Amino acid sequence: MTPPRGVLLVTGTSSGIGLATAVTAARAGFTVVATMRDLSRADELDEAAAQAGVTLDVRRLDVTDADSVAACLGEVRRAHGRLDALVNNAGISNSDPTMEMSTLEALRANLEVNFFGVVAVSRVAMPLLRASRGRLLTVGSVHGVVGQPFNEAYAASKAAVEGFMESLAPVAARHGVRVGVVVPGFVPGTRFGIFPGVNRETVRAASGPYAETFSDYLAWVTGQGWEGAGQSRWEVAEVVVRALTDEAPPFRIPTGDWVTAYLSHKLADPDGSAVQKLAGTWVAGRDGAAS
Repeated sequence: MTPPRGVLLVTGTSSGIGLATAVTAARAGFTVVATMRDLSRADELDEAAAQAGVTLDVRRLDVTDADSVAACLGEVRRAHGRLDALVNNAGISNSDPTMEMSTLEALRANLEVNFFGVVAVSRVAMPLLRASRGRLLTVGSVHGVVGQPFNEAYAASKAAVEGFMESLAPVAARHGVRVGVVVPGFVPGTRFGIFPGVNRETVRAASGPYAETFSDYLAWVTGQGWEGAGQSRWEVAEVVVRALTDEAPPFRIPTGDWVTAYLSHKLADPDGSAVQKLAGTWVAGRDGAAS
């Protein structure tokens, strides 16, 4: 029997938005496959699920390992017989906040997880999603639209995700799969705060010619910038689950009014509807209708 909301796979659920999404979706009636690279880090997720009174199917998935991706999706198919939705959430932030401080290896590692990992899981999941006429959502970032100073690698990886998914969406829609990007801003209390795990004074001291500029940027961040406009991971998770259950969500889904206003500095089409309508005509076929 198909579960009330279907089978959902969420990547990167050991903490943060991924954890909150897995629990919130389970409470909404999904059968949730909650995945993470290191199962020894599942304690926080297990505790949150127990407190919420939900059961999760917790499995290992390393988005940078093709064998791990194939194995996990194969296990889901065998265990549940279907996949109705995928939320690409797994990601890392950048710990070297200027181009000249980052090694090329660190930059490539960022793209490997945040972009190629998303593509790898989506490719393997797509046949199952076509069969269920399901949904493919990716947790993006405002930095994928508006670049953030001193976080070049992360912004570049999220911009790559935006471009890939925006291009995929009209094609996937022709085959019954709705593709979208959920766009949060600053989420306090997660690894994706401002330079997570990085001592700001240490970074400032190591910034060389950029030290004064970095100080000015931090003053903005801690004053009227990001840290005055945060959302909890649970608020973002509610937006993700609505995007999974709404009849016709837009392609780009800001998680709140502040994010929408921030995106409007650059975008004339904040939710992507105009672009998707136009792109849909390019793949609609001779009769102008999607299959």
